[in-house]
Amino acid sequence: MSNNDNILQRQAERFKALSNPHRLALFQRLCNCCTPGIACTADEALRFCVGDLGQGLAIAPSTLSHHLKELHRAGLIMMRRNGKNVECWVEANTLQELAGFFSTDH
Repeated sequence: MSNNDNILQRQAERFKALSNPHRLALFQRLCNCCTPGIACTADEALRFCVGDLGQGLAIAPSTLSHHLKELHRAGLIMMRRNGKNVECWVEANTLQELAGFFSTDH
């Protein structure tokens, strides 16, 4: 499999994960953590605890956990345990890779 095929496969997995409305809403919430136009580093990013992230989405905690695991498995979000909480965030390079997929500079 060529490098381009690997890139396309990775992007297909990401878009498949984002095809669910709840996962898309979670990803969008995480993407909007910083001032528009400014990339967040992992240290600067607003990190959401899982319980806070699901507020207002009207989904069960177990379903929320499933959706976050799917986003993480697809390489769209980062997750880290911090004591009793699990923090979630999106790294800037992930957004750049997604944006680059749609660029006309291929």
